[in-house]
Amino acid sequence: MSALKTIAQAWKVKEIRQKMIFTFWMLVIFRIGSNIPVPGMDREILSQVFDGGTGLFALFDLFSGGAFSQFTIFALSITPYITASIILQLLAVAIPALERLTKEGPEGRKKMAQYTRYLTVVLALVQAVGLTVGLFRRALISTNIFNVIVIVLTLAAGTAFLMWLGEQINERGIGNGISLLIFAGIISRVPSAVHSTAIKVINGQVSIIGLIIFLVFAVIVIVGIIMIQQGQRKVPVQYAKRVVGRKMYGGQSTFIPIKVNQAGVMPVIFSLSLLQFPLTLTYFWPNSGFAAFVTNWLSPYGNAAGVTIYTIFNAVLIVAFTYFYTAISFNPVEIAGNLKNNGGFIPGIRPGRPTAEYLAKVMSRITFVGAVFLVIIAILPTIISQFTALDFNFGGTSLLIAVGVALDTVKQLDNQLLMRNYEGFLK
Repeated sequence: MSALKTIAQAWKVKEIRQKMIFTFWMLVIFRIGSNIPVPGMDREILSQVFDGGTGLFALFDLFSGGAFSQFTIFALSITPYITASIILQLLAVAIPALERLTKEGPEGRKKMAQYTRYLTVVLALVQAVGLTVGLFRRALISTNIFNVIVIVLTLAAGTAFLMWLGEQINERGIGNGISLLIFAGIISRVPSAVHSTAIKVINGQVSIIGLIIFLVFAVIVIVGIIMIQQGQRKVPVQYAKRVVGRKMYGGQSTFIPIKVNQAGVMPVIFSLSLLQFPLTLTYFWPNSGFAAFVTNWLSPYGNAAGVTIYTIFNAVLIVAFTYFYTAISFNPVEIAGNLKNNGGFIPGIRPGRPTAEYLAKVMSRITFVGAVFLVIIAILPTIISQFTALDFNFGGTSLLIAVGVALDTVKQLDNQLLMRNYEGFLK
């Protein structure tokens, strides 16, 4: 209710209303482009390739809002941008020059954004070539060089346009542009999921009571996601008093917020990418023994034992990637050093190395809770599909992304309203 109240209040402010309308039209453009097909491809062959919707193709299709399976101009979506961002983020840990850029304030971030754009275009071209002359070569209407170049440039240009669209939302709209594009793609699947479920209820494949139980369960899951996403451990920090000239500084108390789910949805995406890679290979050898083995023993669609093995691997990988990604995004040594340099300390903990060890210990415990949460959210759709006839594409990963983006967008609206309230008070 508070989110709806925030949106209603934001709509009354002319400047914020204009930003909201601008964001809406940018998302409309994204959805229109998601339905414009790439020229030179045979649609019937493409539908046969995507029949089943498993492997990494299903993950790509999730981010593109169905544009990948339809092979439209936005088929690559913003996955090259996400990949480029992750690569540069990891390289910043290993390469001192990039690490310095991340600490140089606005100018450094601007330079890193520029590198991300360049790498995004390169990755988009590489992926476009791989899809056109590799995976979907048999769907080409003509294999002449001109047709291939047109398809490759169309796919790469679509990704570049989406990247520009996201930046426009960042500058002139509300929310994070790239996240909102993913959000729009996920939400676009809801009407078809509702329609298919309604048909199953009408045909008697799903009972009314089963549907009601599922909806109640879904609401509970969403509430749990919101609680965990917003949950944080507040580590108290005290700043020592110091006298500079005739003035006294410091002495105030604050805290370090440590989020329960510091890694976000990235561990789930990494885990799915690894686990579904063998499923993707089955597209190349559909009738082989390898395909039968993977489908039965390493997929969420096989026999009971195979589903169990897949679920266990998924849980282990999610926990491992959660700790890995948290270690990259949260540096206790650096935080402890900043506290010491600014005269801050955690009550009862000595500054320097003891503070870093304490923060690492707290982070490790909090991360375990976040990892268990991600595991539960990720494996719930698999468990539900084993015991019910419901087949929602709106799975755990989709819910995590959708709820997370919605919360961040509402928070930005709150900040915009807060700024204007302060401005009015000063006047």
